[in-house]
Amino acid sequence: MILTRNEILELLKSSPPLIEGLIDVNKQLQPAGVDLTVKEIFTFASCGKIDFTNQERKLSELKLIPFNDNNWVFLKPGFYLIKYNEIINMPLNLIAIGKPRSSLLRMGAFMVTAVWDPGYRGRSVSLLVVGNPNGIWIKKNARILQLIFLRLSKESIAYRGEYFGEM
Repeated sequence: MILTRNEILELLKSSPPLIEGLIDVNKQLQPAGVDLTVKEIFTFASCGKIDFTNQERKLSELKLIPFNDNNWVFLKPGFYLIKYNEIINMPLNLIAIGKPRSSLLRMGAFMVTAVWDPGYRGRSVSLLVVGNPNGIWIKKNARILQLIFLRLSKESIAYRGEYFGEM
């Protein structure tokens, strides 16, 4: 079952709140989700490595793209890592899935996300893919992803992977 606006609003009052650091709850809270906003944008500065056990995993190095004096950044076609302003505190009976806002799609860009697991806590990142051959402009704090929360049939074990507590 997907959580409604009212159910999400109640979880924002819990301890810890489902989401910390919302810029404007009324603007970001949607009928069936919450919009996440852009804190930082990075390019990939090196290759990465992934294996089965993660013992040989090496994440790509990142290079921060600074916003201009008016808090805008121009992105050429390509792949970017987006870090969000919001900190997510997932309870053990929920998962979340992120979908791009339709405005982003209408500009020729989209988001690729992983699942927010039960028990995950942290400031998440997602992949922004700019397919528009003319590029796009993004302003700091722009709402670009809607996080949808799904209730599990019962509580799960808590995520305690590599990215638990990332900030």
